[in-house]
Amino acid sequence: MRVKVNLGILVSGSGSNLQSIIDNIENGRLDAEIKVVISNNTDAFALERARKHHIPSFVMQNQDYISREDFDRKMIDVLKSYSVELVVMAGFMRILGSLFLDAFPMKIMNIHPALLPSFPGMHAQKKAAEYGVRFSGCTVHFTDAGVDSGPIIIQAIVPAYTDDTEDTLAARILKEEHRIYPQAIQFYAEDRIEVTGRQVHIRGTDRVQAPPLHNPPLITF
Repeated sequence: MRVKVNLGILVSGSGSNLQSIIDNIENGRLDAEIKVVISNNTDAFALERARKHHIPSFVMQNQDYISREDFDRKMIDVLKSYSVELVVMAGFMRILGSLFLDAFPMKIMNIHPALLPSFPGMHAQKKAAEYGVRFSGCTVHFTDAGVDSGPIIIQAIVPAYTDDTEDTLAARILKEEHRIYPQAIQFYAEDRIEVTGRQVHIRGTDRVQAPPLHNPPLITF
């Protein structure tokens, strides 16, 4: 019998990764149930996505809480009241404090639009485009006390071009975000993830059998 993992999704913006997770659940590819969506932004379009699919949602604005601990404590209470097992950050623009991290140890996932450990933090696509990288991508990782520094679960690579802008590179990366985030959650749902130090082992997966990539492509060598 396939067991569904209970998810709590944290959002701040449009919620395209939330939509990808919803779509994969509804088409039977992801063994999960979204129990609740929490946003710290009243205008987040992600809230409309939640309403459309009849998912309970809460708004918790930063300014309504005296301290980070008060905010985190309330969020913990809401998530636990819905029996959330895995917390999924989907564009949640707020750093989680130690109180929250301790409440869900290695049970918080985040997605970052770069190949970590390169370009952590805000505006990763802009940084990558301006730096002139030949490849970029996205990373799903467990959340720890650092900034985009937790153990890496899965990554996807996309080419980057000399005429890329932040927006063109971001659009290419976003397509892969929508593919790897549901996969990372499914690994968790199937109890295939084991974390040892910084290494995340996914039981039952093979080594990648792909040729090296070159950008620009090799011509004479």
